[in-house]
Amino acid sequence: MKIRTTTPADYSDMLRIWESAVKATHDFLKEEDFLFFKEQLVSNFFPQAETYLLLDDQEQPVAFIGVNGDMLEMLFVDDVMRGKGIGRYLISYAVEELKITKVDVNEQNSEAAGFYEKMGFRVTSRSELDGMGKPYPILHMELVK
Repeated sequence: MKIRTTTPADYSDMLRIWESAVKATHDFLKEEDFLFFKEQLVSNFFPQAETYLLLDDQEQPVAFIGVNGDMLEMLFVDDVMRGKGIGRYLISYAVEELKITKVDVNEQNSEAAGFYEKMGFRVTSRSELDGMGKPYPILHMELVK
């Protein structure tokens, strides 16, 4: 596997990965919110974060992360690649190489919250609304050292 920084040319692959991952893990999202977030990715979220693409052994994009300072803003793994250690690999990279110490996760995405806890993060606070003002509670987590 190989990690590299992304360019706008990667946005279509990132969008495909995001859609696959979200459909598999975010069953709490209303369809109109799914479409809203999808539209925001390319215009707002991808350009504002420092993003990295994970390529498999055949150089195919299978996951990506986005960071901003010490905050992990995004981590999405293509649904067909879930459960193969890719998330763990990306978190290790983000912590060791990019020095992230914080992550926000949807409270309703208990699988992701549990994953981050296994990776050493602990809930430090909670917000009733997400960053876009939508009614999806967010758990704010920090790495425990």
